[in-house]
Amino acid sequence: MTESTGLDPEDRKIVTLARSARARNVVPEGAAVRDETGRTYVAGTVELPSLKLSALRTAVAMAAASGARSLEAAAVVSDADAVPAEDLSAVADLGGSGTPVLLAAPDGTVRTTVPAT
Repeated sequence: MTESTGLDPEDRKIVTLARSARARNVVPEGAAVRDETGRTYVAGTVELPSLKLSALRTAVAMAAASGARSLEAAAVVSDADAVPAEDLSAVADLGGSGTPVLLAAPDGTVRTTVPAT
């Protein structure tokens, strides 16, 4: 487990952004990713009749659509106990295998950091 207080300031920023997206949009998950230039992309869960995307996959898609070439880190705020394999794969697609993915509770406490696969 990783304490939020021991996080790098840039990682703490993406956790805060993810938490804000979740609260602001009243969705099950909020996520944020940081690209190779330090830009951040923030998203919430998308649930439309014809389209369902997790917050993390949406944030990765936003980064890719905006021209990001790589990811440095990702964060997701959720009640879930683990980051789904599909989400880790999406991060790995753009950031590469091993990109850190922080999983935080709704209060922003980082519960674990896992590598994208």
